[in-house]
Amino acid sequence: MRSVRIAEMLAALSLTTDLAAGVPFEKGLRTCVVATAFAESSLGADPVTLRVVFETALLRSIGCTSFAPELAAIFGDDVAFQAALKTLDPGDEAMFAAQLRDFGHWAGADAPRLARTLVEVLPTVGAEAMRNGCEAGRALGGGLGLRSDSIRALDDVYERWDGRGIPDGRAGEDLSLATRVVHLAEQAVLAHAVGGVTGAVSEIRRRGGRHLDPHLVEVFCADPDAALAPLEHPDAIAAVLAAEPVPHITVAFDALPRLCAVLARLVDLKSRWLLGHSEHVAALAAGAGRLAGLDAAAVIELRCAALLHDLGRVGVPSSIWDRPGPLGIAEMERVRMHTYWTQRVLDRVPALAHLAPIASAHHERADGTGYHRGDSSTQLPLAARILAAADTFAALTEPRAHRAAFDPEAAAELLMKEADDGTLDRQSCALVIEAAGQPRPRQGLPAGLTEREVEVLCLAARGLRNREIAERLRISDRTVGHHLAHIYNKTGRRTRAGVAVFAMEHGLLP
Repeated sequence: MRSVRIAEMLAALSLTTDLAAGVPFEKGLRTCVVATAFAESSLGADPVTLRVVFETALLRSIGCTSFAPELAAIFGDDVAFQAALKTLDPGDEAMFAAQLRDFGHWAGADAPRLARTLVEVLPTVGAEAMRNGCEAGRALGGGLGLRSDSIRALDDVYERWDGRGIPDGRAGEDLSLATRVVHLAEQAVLAHAVGGVTGAVSEIRRRGGRHLDPHLVEVFCADPDAALAPLEHPDAIAAVLAAEPVPHITVAFDALPRLCAVLARLVDLKSRWLLGHSEHVAALAAGAGRLAGLDAAAVIELRCAALLHDLGRVGVPSSIWDRPGPLGIAEMERVRMHTYWTQRVLDRVPALAHLAPIASAHHERADGTGYHRGDSSTQLPLAARILAAADTFAALTEPRAHRAAFDPEAAAELLMKEADDGTLDRQSCALVIEAAGQPRPRQGLPAGLTEREVEVLCLAARGLRNREIAERLRISDRTVGHHLAHIYNKTGRRTRAGVAVFAMEHGLLP
C-alpha cells in the first residue's frame, strides 16, 4: 500500500504558514534545515532532540492564522503585520526605535498611528494573540501525530531569552532547547538572505543575550558555515526531506485525509466566515465523486484536493475575506492569486503534487472565465469540475460577511442556474446537489436546445451532410435545415467545427 511521509505534510504546512506570515516563500523550510544542521553538527544533539528541533522548526508558525481577523481589525493587513513582527527586536532600544519608524509602511500615511498602536496593544492584544496561536498550535499539532515535546515547544515560539517575549514572559533555560535553536536559525536565515554569512553572524551576535540564548550564539558564530551549509542546496524541499532524522515517519495512504484536514483547519481559521468551509467542501466533493462512480482511491484523492483547495487563501489579508462590501480591483487581484498559491504549495511537495491541478482549479469555469489559469471544461477533469461545484454550493449554504446563508433548496437552484449559464459543469452540479441530500435535478439541455436539435447537432458535428442527417433521423432535408438554423442561433456557432466544440464543451457526445 502507498505511504506518505509525515515530513512532507509538515513541509506543506510550513509553506502555507510562510504565506500567512508574509515572509519569503520557503523561509520555514530553510529555517528547518539550518536548525537541524546546527543541532546535529554544532551541538551534537541526540536523535530525540533532533526530531523535536526538526518538527518545531517546520511548525514554528502553525498558529499564525488563529488571530488573523482580530489583527486585521487593528492593523488592516494582518499578513504585512506578521511579516513586520518577525524582525522587531524590543530588547534593543535603538534598533526597536528604528524599526518602529518603518512599521506600518503598508498603510502609507497611516504608518505612525499603527506604530503607536503596536506599542500600546502589544502587551495585551499581543499576548492574547499568542495564546490563541499556542493553543491552536497544540490542537493542530496533535492532529499531525507529533511528539508531545515538539508540541510543548510550540508554546515558546513567541518567547525570548531575556523574558521580553509573549504571552508569558518565560526566559532563559525555561524555554525549550528546541525553541531556542529554532529562534536562532530563523534569525540567521532572515539575515543571511540579506547579508550572507557575514550578515547572519552580525545579526545573531547583536541578538545574543536578548532575543537569543548567548551560549547558542557563541557556538553558532564559532562555525557559522556548518549550520548555514544546507542553504546552498538548490531544492529546499529535498533538503528538508534529507535532513529528517531517521527513522522517517510514514502513514498509510488512506490516512492522508486526516492529515489534510489539519491543514484545512489552519486555513479556515483565517476568517470568521470560513470556519469548517474546507471540510464542508470535501464532504460534498467526496459524496459527488462516489455518486459519479469514482473508485475508492480516486475519492480519497478528491477529498484531499478539496481539503487543500484553499491553502493559498492564507496569503490574503483577513480584512479582505471579512469585507461586508464590494472589493476594489487591487483586492480582487489578491483574491484571484489564492488559487495560484494553492498550486505553488502543492507542486512543491512530492506527496501532494498530483493534487495540485485539481485543488487549484476550484475557481475555473466551464466557459473559461474563471481563474487563475482560465481553463474551460474541456481542459478540466471530472474531479476538478466536481470540486468547483462543491465549493460553490458549500459557499452558498454558509453565511458570509455580505449576506446570509441560502437554504439548500435555494442554493441548488442557484447552482443549476450556473450550469444553465455555462459557467459550471451540469453533471457535476447535479452530483453535488444529490450529495447534499437534495433531489438530483433533471438533466437539462444547454442553450435551450431540444432533444431533436441535439441529435442533429451531434451528427453535424461528426461531419454528416444535411441529406445524410435526414436519412439517419428519417426526416426531410428541409427539416434538418430548420433545425440547424435554430442550433446556430441558440449556440452562437456557425460552422461544423464550432458546433463540434460546443458539443464537447457540454458533454453532448458519448
